[in-house]
Amino acid sequence: MRRGGHAEALLLRRRRGPARLWVAVLALLAGTLWLLSSSSSAGLGLGLARSSYGLQLDSQFKVLTLTSVLLLKDVDVNKLWRTADSNGWRASSAPRTYWPPPPIESESNGYLRVRCNGGLNQQRSAICNAVVAARIMNATLVLPELDTNSFWHDESGFLGIYDVLHFIKTLKYDVRIAMVIPEITTNGKTKKLKAHQIRPPRDAPVTWYTTVALEKMKKYGAIYLTPFSHRLAEDIDDPELQRLRCRVNYHALRFKPHIMKTSSEIVNKLRTEGHFMSIHLRFEMDMLAFAGCIDIFTPQEQKILIKYRKEHFAEKELIYRERRLIGKCPLTPEEVGLILRSMGFDNKTRIYLASGDLFGGKRFMKPFKAMFPRLENHSTVGPGKLEENTRGLAGSAVDYMVCLLSDIFIPTYDGPSNFANNLMGHRLYYGFRTTITPNRKALAPIFMDREEGRAASFEERVRQVMFNTHFGGPHKRVHPESFYTNSWPECFCQPNPRNHADKCPPDNIYEVLESQFQSVEGEEDIEEVKSTNQTDSTSQIEELVV
Repeated sequence: MRRGGHAEALLLRRRRGPARLWVAVLALLAGTLWLLSSSSSAGLGLGLARSSYGLQLDSQFKVLTLTSVLLLKDVDVNKLWRTADSNGWRASSAPRTYWPPPPIESESNGYLRVRCNGGLNQQRSAICNAVVAARIMNATLVLPELDTNSFWHDESGFLGIYDVLHFIKTLKYDVRIAMVIPEITTNGKTKKLKAHQIRPPRDAPVTWYTTVALEKMKKYGAIYLTPFSHRLAEDIDDPELQRLRCRVNYHALRFKPHIMKTSSEIVNKLRTEGHFMSIHLRFEMDMLAFAGCIDIFTPQEQKILIKYRKEHFAEKELIYRERRLIGKCPLTPEEVGLILRSMGFDNKTRIYLASGDLFGGKRFMKPFKAMFPRLENHSTVGPGKLEENTRGLAGSAVDYMVCLLSDIFIPTYDGPSNFANNLMGHRLYYGFRTTITPNRKALAPIFMDREEGRAASFEERVRQVMFNTHFGGPHKRVHPESFYTNSWPECFCQPNPRNHADKCPPDNIYEVLESQFQSVEGEEDIEEVKSTNQTDSTSQIEELVV
């Protein structure tokens, strides 16, 4: 009896095991469905979370993945036209600790002159770094020089692109800025102070500026750092210096009125029929040659790319399939169209294209235009007079502003693309505006399967990748993501934070800085300071919009 009873109990437990497992699975499914559907942070109907705190899909959890795929079919893509969920954060780059004003002329350690090389946005980052470097060295910054001729064949320079007066006024609490290095008088003779030229190391630490650079500055009175691209490390422990970068990037650097006016005309026309998205289509010769993704082109086009690569980049063996699988190949226009269609955007979607000359000609754009015919750029969207203001650096500046103000921004290649990376950071700062960033590494095998005839569940697989993102909401910065791409949390705050360090500074922070500034400058400057106080105390990015 005892043996028989034991056997029956054992058999019963074996029968109950699978049943209990199914109950657990069903409970997990129910719980997952409830969590997803009740998520307030998603902003997407049935709740794929937009923030970094949202649910992360993992291929190891098959049930969870299956549930997510089922829910994706009912996602309301129209809600992507709204801004991402802020989770209570707002932009703030104002100092949160004692921030002494810049030195008076007699106390400055010398003059810092820099030459910013590269494209418009690489130069923009360099300008931010130059201001921080001047602050670090207690120096006077000479208005940065832009190396416009070698890259753009454009002589406009800083004076032709940015509002100089606004730049100087906005940063008056941070650094002293001079238009040029002054003349000096020695032994009764007047001559211009000559800056000692130095080639700074790439990503130089703060200590390099407080030792090597500062020593030369004190010796010669002025130093000239050239080239000055990526010459200050992005990872700085002092959050106040990081916030200074944001003040320069998002407040002080305002384009000239004619650029802002042109951008405003384009945006207004695009908005006449509702929302519009902007796409930075990085399918240009330099980027394709850099990435080594040439197999999709004709033999003649491949020769052009190979020649360009040999002339401009270090020699390295690059295998197309391997490069593509690790996400190093720019998306083709057709792939961008397939992504948008899979996400649920229809052929009525209005799209502004920001790009240079696409390599490969019209044949690469034809499939994209067939899916999304309502394409515009700064040459087609407005009257002919717009073309006069959209050449060289100014053209890149117009594209930048239109992409900044668009409802949705899609960078198709955020690798070494300063334009895309800076825009993502600017849109994050500008109210968490929706940014859709394709995960090229995750998408590559899906596209390659399709090309090889395995297209089953193609759209569902694409949607699963594309909706597993923060969509421009606050998220942790993880290397190699740049500070200029994501300045959270240093340049953001919360009115009611859990962590005291995240608390927003008082509303009168600029009054405090004004008081400190006046005490250093002296009574003779008080009236001038008062006259410009309204512009300088603007704490939101609205000052960039005409």
